[in-house]
Amino acid sequence: MSEARWFERRIADVLDRAGRRAESMDRLDRRRFLLAGGSVLSAAILSGCNSYGPHWSEPLLQFMERRNETAERALFRSASRDRPAHRARDAGSAFPVYYIADTLPRWDEQARGPWMLGVSGQVAHPMRLSLTDLMQLSRVNQRVDHFCVEGWNAVATWTGVRVRDLAALVKPLPTAQYVDFKSFDDDYHESWDLESALHPQTLIAYGMDGAMLGAAHGGPARVHSPIKLGYKNTKYLTNIVFLPERNGGYWSDQGYEWYGGT
Repeated sequence: MSEARWFERRIADVLDRAGRRAESMDRLDRRRFLLAGGSVLSAAILSGCNSYGPHWSEPLLQFMERRNETAERALFRSASRDRPAHRARDAGSAFPVYYIADTLPRWDEQARGPWMLGVSGQVAHPMRLSLTDLMQLSRVNQRVDHFCVEGWNAVATWTGVRVRDLAALVKPLPTAQYVDFKSFDDDYHESWDLESALHPQTLIAYGMDGAMLGAAHGGPARVHSPIKLGYKNTKYLTNIVFLPERNGGYWSDQGYEWYGGT
């Protein structure tokens, strides 16, 4: 069996499992279900992207997270696509800027050398790619929503490479069930389930609104997908690691929902 055919079957198996879970649920709008089921309460308790929440809320949030993840995984559909509302306007320069370092992270080529993206872990062919390497791969442009846990959303057009196309190059092993996205923004990282990472709208983006991705929005490259809340979309990307088990993340280790679906 060719490597291409092997990987096609691997993706089909992963997404088929997600599809079988979805078939057991009634068909209803995903965001309305999650808002009704508890995500809003979680956000209200935490009250913003830099809040740990009151100490008493931890057991409640952990319980809600387990329930939410069960529902979100059941509702996940690999064939679904985010399409902004017909009247939605692009956020443009109003697209929010956020990072965790004290100052805006910028890749220092003189101190660190040329930026490279490492892809490693539970894969047959680990590799490192320059920005030029990424730009030579199959390119995707998609105008999609960006959803924040605080309740707002913004629309932008992202240019980049599908994570599933990178995965086809490195060939994940059967033990790979999760993917961790690591950053040079004070070592920020967030791990994802493999099904979401392989979704067709999950990109390693190096462009935004027709221009190369700037430092304000995570350049030289970042993760972007409308199927995950903003804090799961790691900016200032340096490494993608395929893992046998989840390993948390910057915000998910502080009480935010690990799955973080929209």
